[in-house]
Amino acid sequence: MGTLIAGLLIFLGAHSVSIVAPSWRNRMALSLGKVGWQVVYSLVSIAGFVLIVNGYAEARLDPVVVYSPPVWTRHLAALLMLPAFVLLLAAYLPGRIKTATKHPMLTATKLWAVAHLLANGMLHDLVLFGAFLAWAVADRISLKHRTPRPNPALPAGKLNDAIAVAGGLALYVVFAMWLHVRWIGVPPFAMGG
Repeated sequence: MGTLIAGLLIFLGAHSVSIVAPSWRNRMALSLGKVGWQVVYSLVSIAGFVLIVNGYAEARLDPVVVYSPPVWTRHLAALLMLPAFVLLLAAYLPGRIKTATKHPMLTATKLWAVAHLLANGMLHDLVLFGAFLAWAVADRISLKHRTPRPNPALPAGKLNDAIAVAGGLALYVVFAMWLHVRWIGVPPFAMGG
């Protein structure tokens, strides 16, 4: 569990600099230059992500049950993941979805975390998904009080919402049918309980 927690602290810590120390972040970005800052930020984030993946895999070997969710919560989780994939793409495709949600990546992260907290009751699940949920809520609140920075996105277009929906649904199918079990080791539609 220590590796998972360390990874979360590093990954979410890097992603929280703008929340807790925006002026320090801006000074560092100015000092290192845009590319230098992005390289440091990316390397720290990747290191944290690798620790999260390895720590989660290790923690799954010695599970601690906190609660046992009923089987129907898996169906609810699968339903919540549909818009999460659409919102993930909408973050990079300016359109009505992005305008309505304001921060579709954070909304997608919250849906992903809530869906997995509903369907999983192991301690390592609570630590992983709970940490991401808490971070996404804190980041969304902090965005109301700080100057927004431009995020990389494609140009606005009439088809962006349709592309986000179609692409999100396609990603959902691919991930649910093949990638989740391959990468995570758990079939999302398993019926055991």
